Amino acid sequence: MQEHFHFTTDRAKLQKQYGAILCFVSAQLSSIQIHLQRRNRHLLKQKDEVIIAVHVLGKLLGFTSERAWHRFVIGNLFSKDWFPERSRYNRRCRALGFAIKWMRHQRAKRGQHHAYAVVGSLPIELCHSARMYRAKRFRGMADMGYCASKKIAFYGLKLHLQVTDQGLPMGSVVTEASCHDRMAAETVMTQIPHPYNLGDKGSISQKLQEKLYEEYESLFGRPFEKISEFANPMHGNSG
Repeated sequence: MQEHFHFTTDRAKLQKQYGAILCFVSAQLSSIQIHLQRRNRHLLKQKDEVIIAVHVLGKLLGFTSERAWHRFVIGNLFSKDWFPERSRYNRRCRALGFAIKWMRHQRAKRGQHHAYAVVGSLPIELCHSARMYRAKRFRGMADMGYCASKKIAFYGLKLHLQVTDQGLPMGSVVTEASCHDRMAAETVMTQIPHPYNLGDKGSISQKLQEKLYEEYESLFGRPFEKISEFANPMHGNSG
């Protein structure tokens, strides 16, 4: 599919998406004080912000193959003479990994101004259910778990997320499948605390609610509760 992706992609839409990412990356990269030391900087075909923007665009489009993505970039965004060869491009992406993580953190911090955040989890199945008792993949990291929403047992991992009402991820952690949502909720929610958080009964406890409010002034309740309903008890405890 990825080999033929350029046949079904609107190039004008692709360029617009790339331009928006490049604009954001350029503004953020200028705030980073750390300067990468390189030899032969004058021989670089593209600046760091271009490399980062291209890398992020590839992830957004769902490319998992480095070879396929580099071929796509050469055919749709840049000519071969104006873009680094595949091995050099991949090395620069890895060298700029710290900058990409920093910018992701800065972007996620904007979620604190969104209306609320939702905390939840989803299963990462590593094999078919018929093979889960014999599976050896990721042994020591993965194990057996149960997904209540799908009502299935599975072998694998579990992804815990905190996402704002506008779809912006603020926190995440991957655990073994048997990890209870309540155990991972604090780790996810304290990465970038949001003042208003919603979750299901599997991830909420009174102890966690009190701790989040006392340490981060974050409220945590179920979706059908009004903010005032679980905010007032917290204010009562603090008074």
